[in-house]
Amino acid sequence: MIRAPVRRPLLALSLAALVAGCDEPALQVPSDAGPPVLGLTAEQSARVLAKVGDRIITLADFARTLERMDQFDRLRYQTKERRRELLSEIIDAELLALEARRRGLDKDPAVEDAIRQILREAMVAQARAGLPAPADIPVSQVRAYYEANADKFTEPERRRVAAIVVGDRSLGERVLKEAQAVGSGAAWGELFFKHSLTAPKDRSAGAPLDLAGELGIVGPPGDARGAHPHVPEPVRAAAFLIGSVGAVSDELVEADGRFYIVRLSGLTAGHRRELAEAERSIRVALLQQKMQDQERALEEELRKKFPVELNDAALATVKLPEQLMAPGSAPPADTAKPRTPPAGGAAAPASDAGQ
Repeated sequence: MIRAPVRRPLLALSLAALVAGCDEPALQVPSDAGPPVLGLTAEQSARVLAKVGDRIITLADFARTLERMDQFDRLRYQTKERRRELLSEIIDAELLALEARRRGLDKDPAVEDAIRQILREAMVAQARAGLPAPADIPVSQVRAYYEANADKFTEPERRRVAAIVVGDRSLGERVLKEAQAVGSGAAWGELFFKHSLTAPKDRSAGAPLDLAGELGIVGPPGDARGAHPHVPEPVRAAAFLIGSVGAVSDELVEADGRFYIVRLSGLTAGHRRELAEAERSIRVALLQQKMQDQERALEEELRKKFPVELNDAALATVKLPEQLMAPGSAPPADTAKPRTPPAGGAAAPASDAGQ
């Protein structure tokens, strides 16, 4: 999720007002309250707002809580009364955490797993702190990516396919001749509803006659991105032999035990996206690649720092419940280790090219 822009001047003003508006005597200032945040001085950051048991809550802690909020939620805490409410919520959270530790809940396996995941995400975020913003990636790198991945920015011709489907070759040959003879989309539609096994029983619920028998849009044979689950490959190949929109294939096409009279009902010419069109998505893709490379490098570094030993024999003895082994089943949501999503969740150019 992309965090909303932080309005630092307004937030710093709010914190300054909090410092100035505290009528209560200050608690003892700790020697180290962490780095200054959001325009506060070191002395202001270290100022103690509350103590909960042995836990000290500083103005820096309060500021970081505000910083993590959406900018519109943050506007709710401009008055002293609302800031006191927020401080009370922070204190309540500390009380619950203290009691949870007293009860040993911090040792619960599920809690430990959650903490490990949070720490992992914090490490990854820290490692990414030095990465450039997409706009700061050099133009030379953008152009090099564009030239090296030309296929991702080239959209081949796309054809819309319709078909009358019959179960008998002799019937198919007769319908093919009739379809080749008709000159209008309406006449094609009448043939479709008269003969096709795929025609709906209720004509009023169907598409206009000139769109009858639509199967989908396909790319050239051999183009993996241009396949369509409802268009058999022989039908797809036949569609790219038809000379013009509205025309019907010269031959009856057999596929999956049925016979297809294929019609070209639409065509979109192929095109190549210019660098200016693709630049934004390229910058995002390059940043994602830098993130992935950095994460792999960090993991390799940590594997050298901390010895890792695998017990393949023990792993081989693990048996999953039968219901999880059934086709189409998925493991429970809490059993899979979530991966940190790329910043902004933006799509790479390969998927963006076809839009």
